[in-house]
Amino acid sequence: MARKPDISNNLAEYARQVVRTAEGAHEIRKAQAILLPAVFSLDLVATGIAIGRSKATVCRLQAEFRADCTSSPVAPKRRGGRRRQNMSLDQESQFLEPFFQEAREGKPLMVAEIRKAYQTAIGKSVPASTVYRMLARHGWDPPSPNRSTDSD
Repeated sequence: MARKPDISNNLAEYARQVVRTAEGAHEIRKAQAILLPAVFSLDLVATGIAIGRSKATVCRLQAEFRADCTSSPVAPKRRGGRRRQNMSLDQESQFLEPFFQEAREGKPLMVAEIRKAYQTAIGKSVPASTVYRMLARHGWDPPSPNRSTDSD
């Protein structure tokens, strides 16, 4: 069973005021993320269904609303980024440099070789797409069979 919402009466009353005076949808949703659990004892999932957002977004909206109510709002966490990176961008660049140097000398880039070396370097198996994404991040443009190498 989901835990009971922990929302004070003062916070709920402030959310009611915000709903009446809100100027944007995001502001209304933040207030609804507080009001629905406070008034109807909805859990995060049910609140998310009611406002058309996910459970995680309801949590974020509640945190944002609480931060808006305090005198010193907490900076929101930035989402995105490379959460599952195996190497930093600099490490990837250093790793790929020998392969790019060989390519500049005329030897083709062999993704299978890069993948094998990468797996050895990080100590685990990765799909080929990981190597292709890494190469794209560092500016490698795979040759296209339709692209002409002769200048017209």
